[in-house]
Amino acid sequence: MSIEKIVEQALQDGYLTPAMEAEVGRICDTASELSIEEYMALDRLMGALLTGEVVAVPRKQFINVMEELVLTEAIARVAEIEATSDRTLDLGDIAAYALNRLPPLYATTEEGATYQRQRAKEELQGLIAQQVGEAIARNLDRPEFFPERQAIGKNSGDEILTQVSALLQAYAPSFEAQSELTTK
Repeated sequence: MSIEKIVEQALQDGYLTPAMEAEVGRICDTASELSIEEYMALDRLMGALLTGEVVAVPRKQFINVMEELVLTEAIARVAEIEATSDRTLDLGDIAAYALNRLPPLYATTEEGATYQRQRAKEELQGLIAQQVGEAIARNLDRPEFFPERQAIGKNSGDEILTQVSALLQAYAPSFEAQSELTTK
């Protein structure tokens, strides 16, 4: 989306969302030079922000306390399983599975978050443990597709180059042959 369209949308809605702000920043960071129209749009946006015609929405005004409760439970259970077996579990998948089956507990203040934590510990701890347990069971039962795949971040630079080269050879077998001809 262009700066002009983002500004137009912000003026129409009366709000500049964090996503819109990030996109404007990305465009400004990657562009070698902005056009007159882009500068004029940014000037219009600044004026609208200063007058209150457009309000910048803060990045995050709330938290879901359930996320930290589920993560705490999942980390403890996953660590126990990984310490006593040779299995490696995906904490993100486990947390997402459990969170999708639990009620959200949003708070906008520290006092609200404390209240939600206490309420969850009293009323929902059993349900949290049950859902995390189900998520772990599903993760353990999941078949291991493509066991030869490795995360890029776990390898050294030379191994990454070898993997990328193998991928290129698999998906573009004639690429190297053509590039060799152009460099000679």
